[in-house]
Amino acid sequence: MKKTYIILIAVVAVGILYSWSTYNRLVSGSETVTTLWAQVETQYQRRFDLIPNLVASVQGTLKQEQKIFGDLAEARAKYSGATGVDARAQAAGQVESALSRLLVIVENYPQLRSSATVESLMAQLEGTENRISVERKRFNDGIRDYNLVIKRFPSSVIARLGGFDARAYFEAAEEASTAPKVDLTQ
Repeated sequence: MKKTYIILIAVVAVGILYSWSTYNRLVSGSETVTTLWAQVETQYQRRFDLIPNLVASVQGTLKQEQKIFGDLAEARAKYSGATGVDARAQAAGQVESALSRLLVIVENYPQLRSSATVESLMAQLEGTENRISVERKRFNDGIRDYNLVIKRFPSSVIARLGGFDARAYFEAAEEASTAPKVDLTQ
């Protein structure tokens, strides 16, 4: 009889230790995902800080392209006001769309490309875009790892009891699959 109680206590203790360990792993995973998203946003901020400098450098030469400058300003404002990962990701997609149209214009104006300021800003922006790509990949890798823990049994039971839900991957905006079209005849 004592042996049965000892075995029962050992099984309960192992269950409690497993639950405790799994819960802590879920908390760590959730915090990791949050940190990874913060890294993505840090790179977005770098991009948004560079954009006004690039726009100011290009604006003097391209008075007729005011719509693109307005679109960029509007997209940056939407990003600043967005709350939540999904809303910020969507707003970042709008910035990317407007920025890609601006970059096409810059490439079509050789006198702009030869400007040292524009050239430097373009190089910084290109580097920032690469950093954003890397951080997005890290974020999605973190989401994958976290979601696997959430969905696998028996940790899925503890996740459900602890209120942990699967997190959404960063996905490109629908417009990202279409190359920007710039009409310089207007």
